[in-house]
Amino acid sequence: MILTRFERARILGARALQISLGAPSILPPEATADPLEIAIRELASGHAPLSVSRFRDAFD
Repeated sequence: MILTRFERARILGARALQISLGAPSILPPEATADPLEIAIRELASGHAPLSVSRFRDAFD
């Protein structure tokens, strides 16, 4: 599934918030401690624990 820039921003923001509040990271730890960078690496690897639900517009 290809994400729009708005979906990507929402997922990265939500996951970075979770990580900053103490949620464990899916990937092994690295030298970086920035929650946003960790969220970007998780999304790029395809292991982000969040999903997107799309609904068709009523006017299609």
